[in-house]
Amino acid sequence: MNHSDTAVVTRVAERHWHALEDDLVVGRGEASQRPDGRTFLSIDAWHGAVFDHLAEAMLRDLPRPLYTVVDEADLDLTTDWLRAGFSIRRREWEYVVPTGAYAISADVIGIGEAEEKPLRELDRVIRAEVESTVGWQEMPAEVRSALDPSRYAVATLDGDYAGLVRVIPLRQPRIGLIAVRAGLRRRGIARALLAHVLDSLHHKGIETASAEVNEANAAATALFEGFGARRAGSNLELVIR
Repeated sequence: MNHSDTAVVTRVAERHWHALEDDLVVGRGEASQRPDGRTFLSIDAWHGAVFDHLAEAMLRDLPRPLYTVVDEADLDLTTDWLRAGFSIRRREWEYVVPTGAYAISADVIGIGEAEEKPLRELDRVIRAEVESTVGWQEMPAEVRSALDPSRYAVATLDGDYAGLVRVIPLRQPRIGLIAVRAGLRRRGIARALLAHVLDSLHHKGIETASAEVNEANAAATALFEGFGARRAGSNLELVIR
């Protein structure tokens, strides 16, 4: 018998589980709640049998639906979650975007320079528009968190805030969201925002940025690939209902 088949799973805290063999921890499970209220699971286990024990306990203890995210290239982990009863909900493409010198075709207020009150109002309007269409849960988790004005650049039209882009200042900066008010789309505003970010990073000596795009979002895919972005990987969001 594989000793992993004898693992005993204990819920050690509200959102944490341990799998034990001979008083040694051989696997851990965690449930975390995202800003949109959804619960995401993660399991770290050396053996498939331990994973199965942890998944069984967590699914028994927690209300559904439950979610998880895996690197699509990790076939073993993907298989583990599918075996536990999860199914693929959506795919997110990971892009590497080259920076460059661009002419900007719209008025753009640089990252961290927008006025906070109108920025928050623009964010509120865009969130409401997203929620009434595809649903805010379709946004990446980092985007659904609270607004941090220092991470946003804004495009203006006739003096009004019309669109925004979120940039996370990592070693390879991450473009987390580009959004334009519904009535102002198809005017090149999204392209101007992305061009502004890539131009600004280029002048700082940064050669590439990263971005995550929902496979189903054809407009965003076309926008990034129009700037020479290349796919570097993909993540899968899985769900069990």
